[in-house]
Amino acid sequence: MADIMTKSLALKIDDAELETAPASARIKLSGVPDDRAMLRAAAELTRDLHTPNKRIYWTDMLVSAGIGYAAFAATILAPTWPLALVAGVVAVLALYRASLFIHEITHLKHSLLPNFRLVWNLILGVPLLVPSFMYEGVHTMHHARTRYGTVEDPEYLPLALMKPWTLPMFLLVSMLLPVAMLIRFGVLTPLSLVIPPLRRLVVAKYSGLQINPKFSRRAPEGEFRTQWYWQEAGACIFSIALITAVATGVVSLHAFGVYLAVVAGVAVINQVRTLVAHLWENDGEPLTVTAQYLDSVNVPTPGFLAYLWAPVGLRYHALHHLLPSLPYHALDEAHRRISTALEEASAYHKANYPTLRGLMHRLAASTMGAR
Repeated sequence: MADIMTKSLALKIDDAELETAPASARIKLSGVPDDRAMLRAAAELTRDLHTPNKRIYWTDMLVSAGIGYAAFAATILAPTWPLALVAGVVAVLALYRASLFIHEITHLKHSLLPNFRLVWNLILGVPLLVPSFMYEGVHTMHHARTRYGTVEDPEYLPLALMKPWTLPMFLLVSMLLPVAMLIRFGVLTPLSLVIPPLRRLVVAKYSGLQINPKFSRRAPEGEFRTQWYWQEAGACIFSIALITAVATGVVSLHAFGVYLAVVAGVAVINQVRTLVAHLWENDGEPLTVTAQYLDSVNVPTPGFLAYLWAPVGLRYHALHHLLPSLPYHALDEAHRRISTALEEASAYHKANYPTLRGLMHRLAASTMGAR
């Protein structure tokens, strides 16, 4: 939810369309050595912050989902367009926050939050058509030291080095997410069960919230295979039931339209957040941990808007790349400790940015230079 979803279905971009800017315009992150003092401080100063608070997780997720679904119902039932619009915005923001717990599910040990993944999938993952198997096993590859920013990273494209039209396309893809997911689960899943070649394609290319079109996913194994199958079955049943209900008039076109709009709204906000989660300036070479950190973004300045567009700790995305298993509710304290302990010359302070608008302007300006 990217970051989320952190991502949407892979963009179908040909190799020719991945043309980047001249080498002279690129930032050579591959030459950045590790800042040992920063890495040591990040590990030592946060040793006591790694246990997730069950009360915070359950309360935040359930309250956000409750507000989101109540606002969704109010959007459908609102007597006037202004009221529907206000309720719709609340629904999008609340469900966006609730859906982003897919990111926490991917990183934390499930034994520390028993049944959290199950309940999240039942009330959010399946109804919003983003079950957690679409992110689990994919997002962790993005954090692999030897994969980040390379062709083997499912969640990375050198967006800052690409053509200007790639950014609007990136957002357009997210707007189509609910329709794409209805087709994926309601049509492709049942067909793939009887057409083995299609099944291999669905697993490899349409079973991950990824942005790298060259990435192919492997079939699930072990315990995760069971998780994958029941989640996919749930999303398939939900999709077929919804399509059938709309076709037979049980669910009105108005209600269905609101559903598509809300899910698309959640996906678009997440995609905007994804655009500023990194600087996207690596050209495919392996990076040190410090270089990966510098290609990522913190927006630590307190502000109401930051809590809306980057909730559940995602405004500390660079810090998250240093400490991937740190619970979201501990990131504020971790940032305070590390930034206080380290000098201004430390690499830690160089990944902090003041606003979403400034980051979007930087990315857009970089793509303009790629023309």
